Amino acid sequence: MSDPILLVVNDGVALITLNRPDKLNALNYALIDRLMAVLDAIEADTTARAVILTGAGERAFSAGADIHEFAGSVRRGRDTAIRDFVRRGQAMTARLEAFRKPVIAAINGLAFGGGCEITEAVHLAVASERARFAKPEINLGMPPTFGGTQRLPRLAGRKRALELLLTGDPFSPARALEIGLVNSVVPHDALLPAARELAGRIVRHSPLAVGSIITAVTRGLNMAIAEGLQVESEQFAAVVPTGDLGEGIAAWIGSRPPAYTGR
Repeated sequence: MSDPILLVVNDGVALITLNRPDKLNALNYALIDRLMAVLDAIEADTTARAVILTGAGERAFSAGADIHEFAGSVRRGRDTAIRDFVRRGQAMTARLEAFRKPVIAAINGLAFGGGCEITEAVHLAVASERARFAKPEINLGMPPTFGGTQRLPRLAGRKRALELLLTGDPFSPARALEIGLVNSVVPHDALLPAARELAGRIVRHSPLAVGSIITAVTRGLNMAIAEGLQVESEQFAAVVPTGDLGEGIAAWIGSRPPAYTGR
């Protein structure tokens, strides 16, 4: 049985591939659990400074939850469905959202349901011109459960998000770019190079500063501005005693490139 998650770390970038191409990279429980374990490994790997997340094959990033497996949980009742499906999926998207290393989704095809919710949760996203998005859960008689009712309105605005959530209609990468779901749309063959180029523009900076910015934005986004400013202050205070801040200041004063160590 093949590994549902593939991982390659090269030049400071961890490439994670959802690897169920015959099932359109549907998010079954084994894949989600394996993804969480891989994220733990990347977090501990000091050579991995950024993450690119994509899907295997030519058709899909992820078509969403594995409906056959999910249906079994539903048949076993509400408590089982919430424990096995909802909590697992919400933990996955929360982990991606709060990850201290930048996570860039490279959307190579269908990003439906849970695949779209992953896109909503990660920090940055680049879409192939062949990508296609949808919030189709309503077609099953249910709301999204991996955070889609909460993150999409924050990205797109209430009315635009509700149109997508209530109709279930697919939408194009151009529409995804317009509503802020992705950062850019590129030719299909340029997808991974574009994601790597974006990662490269981030990993040249201090990983401590990168992590502090991600944390400040992620935590502060849902706070009142005064509370968010306190989070920002706390993140700054954490980097004050670090060598990276001293190096960044010295490099700027000396008009030379900085050499960050992550300490």
